[in-house]
Amino acid sequence: MYTMQPKKLLILQILDILRKYSDENHRLSQKEIADLLEKEYGSTVERKAVKRNLMDLIDYGYLIEYDEIKRSTSNRATGDQKDTSKLSGFYLVHDFSEGELRLLIDGVLSSRQLPYQQSQALIRKLKDLGSRYFSARVRRVHTLPESVPRSQQIFLNIEILDEAIDRNRQVEFYYNEIGLDKRLHPKQDRHHRPRRYVVNPYQMASANGRYYLIGNDDYFSDVTHYRIDRITEMHLLDTERKPIRDVIGLENGFSLPRHMAEHIYMFSGESERAVFRAKRFLLNDVIDWFGTDVTIKADGDESVIVTVPSVNLQAMRKWALQYALYTEMLEPEELAQGVREDIRAAAENYASL
Repeated sequence: MYTMQPKKLLILQILDILRKYSDENHRLSQKEIADLLEKEYGSTVERKAVKRNLMDLIDYGYLIEYDEIKRSTSNRATGDQKDTSKLSGFYLVHDFSEGELRLLIDGVLSSRQLPYQQSQALIRKLKDLGSRYFSARVRRVHTLPESVPRSQQIFLNIEILDEAIDRNRQVEFYYNEIGLDKRLHPKQDRHHRPRRYVVNPYQMASANGRYYLIGNDDYFSDVTHYRIDRITEMHLLDTERKPIRDVIGLENGFSLPRHMAEHIYMFSGESERAVFRAKRFLLNDVIDWFGTDVTIKADGDESVIVTVPSVNLQAMRKWALQYALYTEMLEPEELAQGVREDIRAAAENYASL
């Protein structure tokens, strides 16, 4: 096995020191780098060697910032002045800013599909992309312990789906639901045997804190959505996936932003125009859910009429119940009638109170 000589390792050790101990607010002098090299690796290094390797890293393309201090020295024998410069205040510009890393970590924390151990491992990796000072500030960040059954294969599932989508291939898997024992169990076919789903995958998307596969069950003709954390034993097939133009609802191509706006709860089925009345203070929520393609008209001083050009009606019905105190569904009539039935049924559940 090839063994790298200590002198050749020095440049990697200096890079590691910069990664761990430096950032814009924590800069290192050449002496401090030399001291850390001795402390971390037992390497005794002259400042000239430190400077030479730092310049090599910069020449290689690493973004290392530093201060150049100009000074003038006098020759004692001749009295001549000589201008020199000293380099100090070195720090590595990390690939991600602390704000970006914090945003990514918060994204992992808010994820509702990652198993606890995998969330913790991913957060540790993100912490390591910053300096030790950043890691110290977020050392108390933890996800909640596992409380919901999830597939432990979610990262493998994502890798397989990436390959399947890239190669236009079908996938096969078990799709699970939670049983009385609070564990995941494969859905069954009409013979009460675990059903193997053959699916044409087109896209993956995050919605409401969960990660979904947008595809088509090969036995049907419309769009279907699958929570990736509910998928187990996925396999890539050799068979080509169904052309997207053959899927009802995707005949004119696939637009992820439009699809997400129409399927706010990732229900399957066709999309239609919907109109509702809402309190004005609800406009922030309306835009958050449906985007800026909606049409909004004033309806008195306190209300507005909102037209959503295209939305899944099953999802819209669920949304209407969530905001029932502040909204009234107007069109289509079947949507309004469905919400009225849901509210009556909910009231009956509490009739004895």
